[in-house]
Amino acid sequence: MTENAKIGNLREEIISTLIKAGIPSPRLETDIILKHAAPSYPEVNKAESAKAYEMLKRRINHEPLDKIIGEREFYKSVFKVNQDVLTPRPDTEILVEEAINLLKNKSEGTVLDLGTGSGCILLSILKEYPKLRGIGVDISKKALDVAIENAERLGVATRCTFKNCSWTQLKDLDNSTDMIVTNPPYIESDEIANLEEEVKTYDPKIALDGGKDGYQCYKEIAKLAPSMLKKEGYILIEAGIGQAEKIGEIFENEGLVLQKIVQDLGGINRCVILKK
Repeated sequence: MTENAKIGNLREEIISTLIKAGIPSPRLETDIILKHAAPSYPEVNKAESAKAYEMLKRRINHEPLDKIIGEREFYKSVFKVNQDVLTPRPDTEILVEEAINLLKNKSEGTVLDLGTGSGCILLSILKEYPKLRGIGVDISKKALDVAIENAERLGVATRCTFKNCSWTQLKDLDNSTDMIVTNPPYIESDEIANLEEEVKTYDPKIALDGGKDGYQCYKEIAKLAPSMLKKEGYILIEAGIGQAEKIGEIFENEGLVLQKIVQDLGGINRCVILKK
């Protein structure tokens, strides 16, 4: 049997195993596994084959593929990820696109990211505008370590400040921010146990738990945002399914003005935009 035949069989075996485990997009995921396990693909040696099988074993236990390979594509860049940060998801790219559109006429300014995690939102924005500065806030020191590494990887570290604290502990930001972006925890506490295995087991709970009603973090941020934003400043907020209208009301009750609610590619109201 030739090496190419061996790798062909390996690929089909991985695809078949992923299908049996109910993993979506098994062929795409197989190609990603082989790309990372076997740099010489389509040639493969025993060590590379063993690595592919180890990755497969982790994947059929529903560990997310991005956590296995240690990176995730998001917007226009590749971000480091691990179990200390929420997996960046395509739905969140909607928020990034809206932020970039709103900032297109602003050559300078400061963007504040509350609950920055991997930094994917903030750093994607800064990558587009070389004169903007960013502040990333997260209560998790391990998450900030990931964000700091991503800032260095994307070449924007000199324009970033990271703060390891709760957003309720932020100081000295009165009327200083041109834009706030945030994808806060929004899952109801009692619903976390019902989430998909990939999420409830491998994403950090602190990045998921939105309190009893799912709106705890939104309520906290709504009380802080008006004082942090400059006049005419914006806040862009990611919403869970069915939450967008309520989120708009929460922030409007604190004096901000709802601009629009933007749907994701699945037609779900995903991004709430308000202005001071």
